[in-house]
Amino acid sequence: MTEKSATETPNPDQDTSAATADTQPARSGAAANKPLWIRLFGHDLSALLFLLVLALVMFVPGQWTVPPLDRDEPRYTQATKQMLETGDYVDIRFQDEARHKKPVGIYWLQAVAAKTIGSGEQSPLWVYRLPSLISAVLAVLAGFWLARAFMGPAGALLVGSFLAAAIILGVEARLAKTDAALLLTILLAQGALARIWLTHGESRLWGLSFVLWTSLAASILIKGPVGPMVVGFTVAGLMLLGRSWRWVKSATPVLGLVWMLALASPWFIAIGLATDGAFFAEAIGRDLIGKIGEGQESHGAPPLTHLAAMFAVFWPLPAFALLAAPAIWRERKSPLVVFAAAWFVPTWVVFEMVATKLPHYTMPILPALALAVSAALVDGAGTAGSKGLRRIAAVVLAVPVVGVAIAAFAGPFVLGVWPSPPGAVLSAIAAVLALAASSQILRELPMKAVATSLAAGAFMMVGFWGFVGPALTPIWVSPRLAAAIDAVPDCPDPQVAIRGFHEPSFIFLQGTGTRILYHAEAVKFLQEGLDAGVCRIAAIESREKAAFLEAAEAAGLETRTAGNVQGLNINGGDQVDIGLYLAQPTNASRQGGQ
Repeated sequence: MTEKSATETPNPDQDTSAATADTQPARSGAAANKPLWIRLFGHDLSALLFLLVLALVMFVPGQWTVPPLDRDEPRYTQATKQMLETGDYVDIRFQDEARHKKPVGIYWLQAVAAKTIGSGEQSPLWVYRLPSLISAVLAVLAGFWLARAFMGPAGALLVGSFLAAAIILGVEARLAKTDAALLLTILLAQGALARIWLTHGESRLWGLSFVLWTSLAASILIKGPVGPMVVGFTVAGLMLLGRSWRWVKSATPVLGLVWMLALASPWFIAIGLATDGAFFAEAIGRDLIGKIGEGQESHGAPPLTHLAAMFAVFWPLPAFALLAAPAIWRERKSPLVVFAAAWFVPTWVVFEMVATKLPHYTMPILPALALAVSAALVDGAGTAGSKGLRRIAAVVLAVPVVGVAIAAFAGPFVLGVWPSPPGAVLSAIAAVLALAASSQILRELPMKAVATSLAAGAFMMVGFWGFVGPALTPIWVSPRLAAAIDAVPDCPDPQVAIRGFHEPSFIFLQGTGTRILYHAEAVKFLQEGLDAGVCRIAAIESREKAAFLEAAEAAGLETRTAGNVQGLNINGGDQVDIGLYLAQPTNASRQGGQ
């Protein structure tokens, strides 16, 4: 199976850079299924350069122009900003509240980016997103490295391409949170594990063991037990399917475990001491166990939800997985498929059993599916077989991109704004290319369909993230609200309180000192500012307006409106109308001032 038959056990120490389909025996369908782009870029150096460019095209658009996406992203960035403001790089806080849900790794990476590339706590959002962007790009290259343990560069090129084009990785590359960095650590660990496993325990592999255990330590600091769970399930699956555990000694498990704990444990000890154990009660007792037992924040869903979601978030891979399924099943005893199954199946089952379900949860198993599918495609899968299966695959390939194109044109009208012309055009081109790729699948040209799908994905990503998303101004309430506050005349650097719109994105954009107050507290906040001669603004959502004005009247405070911002809060889908209120000096106070 593939250029280097997957029914054989590759030697991880052997140079396979020359193992292309042109120099290896190929099945009858494989030779005719090798288009120009594979022949051009199906070599180690050219493949890596191609994947680097592809990843940048897929991930960079929108990094500077898309505002913070509520709610998780600004929670991370605000907590990092406060680390920079306070100099406390152990405890994690969002304003005055402890944020004890995830370990510190991603906050440290964002802080490094802000200090070295940005301007510290005043850094713009894109600086905080850099760790995710860099991690996503490196994950694509790490996917190529992982695949080279089993196949030649042409097949590994497909693996990296599927990762770069995946919708879910494109999303996570643009979010300043944990998941892109987590995927990178898992890919590095799994790439090392694959090479260790393929030696059958013949010798200790110190370099690969170092990569494995160091990556696991990094994954723990980024997202706790997820990385070790994925790798641990893979190890257990390989031992079960192979009925052997002797190979594990090549990973130097005792020294490796000590090294992993030495890297990861100091911060956990420090946070435990700093919070008297409260971090572990929150992170494990509430966040982790809570997600397992019940759907948190309205994200509960029944089993098989992840399987259904994969058809969209893993695009374009699922369409080709359908084509490759018969070939993968035929080669189910090959080392490549065994490794991919040991990686994919148990982790997927666990995620389906967990009550809380979000689309990005399954991203750590995306490379396992890409590995098996790519091997089958290079070996000729999809060039013959069931017409019904090809028809289904063609539909699965076209629908997400056509759906994005329709949304790019119709969505702005629903929100009451005009579509972005470049965004609509680029999205339409993406849809046409996706339909062309579907046609190639129907004509039994799956490898050409991959290239056309990559082009469709590039147009879709550039169109949506570069133009369509930023132009949806009604949903970007927080940046418009922060801009309206900055535009209030004669009120430089105001102190701000808010009621009725408590999105973390506004806290991040407006500043750590932004206060969330009840009606009477907001009135007192304005009155004290008036007495002290300090400009203060209360941002009050229209549903809270009557209670706020009633409290102001009861306190004898006159207010004036300095502007308002309307829009759609995408968290819940509610229309919001936020007024900006300042304290108005009364006649008596003016005369007293004279």
